[in-house]
Amino acid sequence: MSIQLSDGRTIPIEMHKIRIVQKVRLPCSGERLGAMEQAGYNTFLLRTRDIFLDMLTDSGTNAMSDNQLAAMMVSDDAYAGSESFYKLAASVKDIFGYEYLLPVHQGRAAEHLLAKVFVKPGDFVPMNYHFTTTRAHFELAGGTVLELFVDEALNTQSSDPFKGNLDPAKLKAAIDQHGAEKISFVRMEATTNLLGGQPFSMANLRAIKEITSAHEISLIVDGSLISENAYFIRQREPGYAQKSITEIIREIMDLADICYLSGRKSCSVRGGFIATNDRKHYEAIRPWLPVYEGFFTYGGMSSKEIEAMAVGVREMTDVEVAGSSADGVKYFADRLIEAGVPVVTPAGGLACHLDAARFLPHVPQTQYPAGALAAAVYLAAGIRTMERGTLSTDRARDGSEMLSDLELVRLAVPRRVFTMSHFEYATDRLAWLYQRRDLVGGLEFYEEPPVLRFFAGRLRPLGDWSQALIEACDRDFGGGC
Repeated sequence: MSIQLSDGRTIPIEMHKIRIVQKVRLPCSGERLGAMEQAGYNTFLLRTRDIFLDMLTDSGTNAMSDNQLAAMMVSDDAYAGSESFYKLAASVKDIFGYEYLLPVHQGRAAEHLLAKVFVKPGDFVPMNYHFTTTRAHFELAGGTVLELFVDEALNTQSSDPFKGNLDPAKLKAAIDQHGAEKISFVRMEATTNLLGGQPFSMANLRAIKEITSAHEISLIVDGSLISENAYFIRQREPGYAQKSITEIIREIMDLADICYLSGRKSCSVRGGFIATNDRKHYEAIRPWLPVYEGFFTYGGMSSKEIEAMAVGVREMTDVEVAGSSADGVKYFADRLIEAGVPVVTPAGGLACHLDAARFLPHVPQTQYPAGALAAAVYLAAGIRTMERGTLSTDRARDGSEMLSDLELVRLAVPRRVFTMSHFEYATDRLAWLYQRRDLVGGLEFYEEPPVLRFFAGRLRPLGDWSQALIEACDRDFGGGC
């Protein structure tokens, strides 16, 4: 929720109070340099003891509610037939409107099962944009991902409220070219993570549904950030301002044949599920659940997580919960824009995204500018971010580098975790770094895994720019070691 102050400023107002805290520390400049070198300039390989603000992800890092924590204390640990599962099934039925539920340990587990059942070698999977694990699973199954985003999606300085839309004309052309029988399904991600957390509109989803229905192609929604997408529809799409988040989510789900999600985001708990009203789809996926995940009533999740998710599914429909991250992201992005720092606009649903291509125009994509900027942000401020660019894009099958459409650095805003002072500190240090952006150089791999290389790959700076950046920090802020 945002409120307007008497001086005309608009700020996000936290509709909660903090009762439990976790201590953090700000390591000095020398410690940050040592930690970055040990991590191979990969923020995933940093230890949390060396991090001040952890903005790597909102996945599994959101603050749970008191009701979620209380629910975990009454979980039913039965291997089969757990009552905790039936509580989650009731929540999914009430909020999503789905009869059939398959729990999984997280979102990529759902992607694996969908790929196993529906994606065949030579198939095509159209979507509004890929996610890293999504593309990996579908391509490992022999499919080809078709990214049919609208042209405005790649404009990082845009006012388009729905850059996560899938282009209907491009979808029709893809079906005409490849044939409906070669389309595994159409996937719509809410919101598009790698485009900067951009939502799709209800009007666009309806247009896509008309096309898929006409060709008897299934429509699958990745609902990991479904409450945020619904919140943006409520804010930005005509005719939805007076509708509840529950009503909007139900309208989305009525159009989808299958929904899957990672509960780590909107539901604020580790886990995930696949849900549908199509018994044929349910029966096709169900036999594989015990093979790869666990029994039908726990699916790789602990019973405590299932109880917390049952509560989280309901709580995410509270407009103040659905908007808690989105409003914080907007405030953070607006502050950075005021400071002249290039960010993706409009602000999205899970994070504020730095436009590394505009931040570091002197660093070529083959030297991973977004990865270099993520490393520089940590060196300058002790803030862990995530690279979302060429480094996050695996090489082509022939070994050549696949340059990303965008070079972004994601500063995730987990729900109900950070305070206004954290945003102010981050804004100050990022503005300082932008003024000294010429100090930052590129990176190169010295250990490169063959798949999802951004998780475990190790890199080194080209030149001594990291030392020069630390020296600039020491001059302006003091080393403090």
